[in-house]
Amino acid sequence: MEVLEAIKTRRTVRKLGSEPISDDQLNTILEAIRWTPSWANMQPWEVIVVKDQTVKERLAETLPKGNPALKAMVNAPIVLAICGIKGKSGFYRGEVSTDKGDWFMFDVGAATYSASLAAHELGLGSVIVGLFDAPKAEKILGVPDDKAVVALLPIGVPEKIPSAPKRKELSEFVYENTYGK
Repeated sequence: MEVLEAIKTRRTVRKLGSEPISDDQLNTILEAIRWTPSWANMQPWEVIVVKDQTVKERLAETLPKGNPALKAMVNAPIVLAICGIKGKSGFYRGEVSTDKGDWFMFDVGAATYSASLAAHELGLGSVIVGLFDAPKAEKILGVPDDKAVVALLPIGVPEKIPSAPKRKELSEFVYENTYGK
């Protein structure tokens, strides 16, 4: 699959079956995270692979009621809890290097999207979950204070792939030389 095709055809899949995925498929997805670029190659991420049904159900409880990803959290054969390492990315000699502060959210977001694209290439579906009680998820997963659970990524065989959402035209968000039209 070509890169642009993968980007254009990947969907947020909230209806996932519970069929297991292979270790090879999981390792391919984890390799995509491994090779994601990051600030000064800091690779400020760690991943918890959740397969245990009880843990997935407890993580689902961290989502607000009505979150459309709730069923995917429980049904998916795996959920990746993608964690960021605080104070590493965007720092130089222990000092924040940019006015954006700690850069781990950007790097972990890129790693999460790499995992989602890799899953798509394998014929799997995923939904990037960001609306959840992160401190509660961190407690469930035993994540130390110097790390943060940034995203939960249920992955499985899609039961239904939604159609493409409407996208903005390039002219709506691309400017040349200076901001504005």
